Amino acid sequence: MSSAMETPPAVTVRVPAKVNLELLVGPAREDGYHALSTAFQAVSIHDDVTVDADDDWGVTVSGRDAAAVPTDETNIALRAARLLAAHAGLDEPVHVSIRKDIPVAGGMAGGSADAAATLIACDHLWGLGTPREELLELAAELGSDVPFLLHGGTAIGSGRGELLAPVLARGRFHWVFVPAKGAGLSTPAVYGEFDRLHAEAGTTPADPEPSPAMMSALRSGDATALARAFTNDLQPAALALRPDLATVLEAGLGFGALGGLVSGSGPTVAFLTAGAESAIDLAVALTASGVAHDVLRATGPVHGAHLLTAPRIS
Repeated sequence: MSSAMETPPAVTVRVPAKVNLELLVGPAREDGYHALSTAFQAVSIHDDVTVDADDDWGVTVSGRDAAAVPTDETNIALRAARLLAAHAGLDEPVHVSIRKDIPVAGGMAGGSADAAATLIACDHLWGLGTPREELLELAAELGSDVPFLLHGGTAIGSGRGELLAPVLARGRFHWVFVPAKGAGLSTPAVYGEFDRLHAEAGTTPADPEPSPAMMSALRSGDATALARAFTNDLQPAALALRPDLATVLEAGLGFGALGGLVSGSGPTVAFLTAGAESAIDLAVALTASGVAHDVLRATGPVHGAHLLTAPRIS
């Protein structure tokens, strides 16, 4: 019988989705990315990612929208595992198993979440003890949202979103998310439409920085003030590509949401409510009216990627 040292047990990490409370988009940079200022909040919709030692590198996906997630070498979670192995000078293949609840291509960073979870899981499986700063650097190589999913809570992102500053935010917020019917929106397509709309209007985006209204609302913990401070510069582009989202936004506000916005690059629509009962009422109204085929209720902020199981110490 193999010992735990010879065959480490699987490691499972739970990781949240994110919503952008404020997403301010500046001009395109020389590297092709846009300058951003964004207020992230981690919310209680989770993926569970399990890594297990195996003879070959591989990935399987189950749960929500599983068929839309690639299971070849382009999978970002598998890329995360390989990146950490290369960084540590290891050649120890793993199989990554992803159980999804976060919508795919929905503007809630589902792929980035899986990459963040895989970094944490592999670090524990291999017993590396990689310093947090190094994990954040590796996360930034994988994608702009990945560092925040390691971080969790509420934070301000700058650069292309990967540079994080924690926010001392108060309060517990109650959310209702409406995943869009049909295909998701690709982030590059939404940014391309953002650029096209500005070019058509003859305008240049301003250099972004956090708004005083957003910072004040986060410090106060006031849900009404937070809803009033919502801004998403990508929302016009997302609505141009998916005009049906405007109907969802209008309905949610009509049914009593404090505020609503497209989450990130979309097409998931996020509504903030006054409390738990209001969230239930809104979810019921959206589905009963036929506006939404599916809704997800969540709270935030929550912790970033964290262990559910870890290898036993012999």
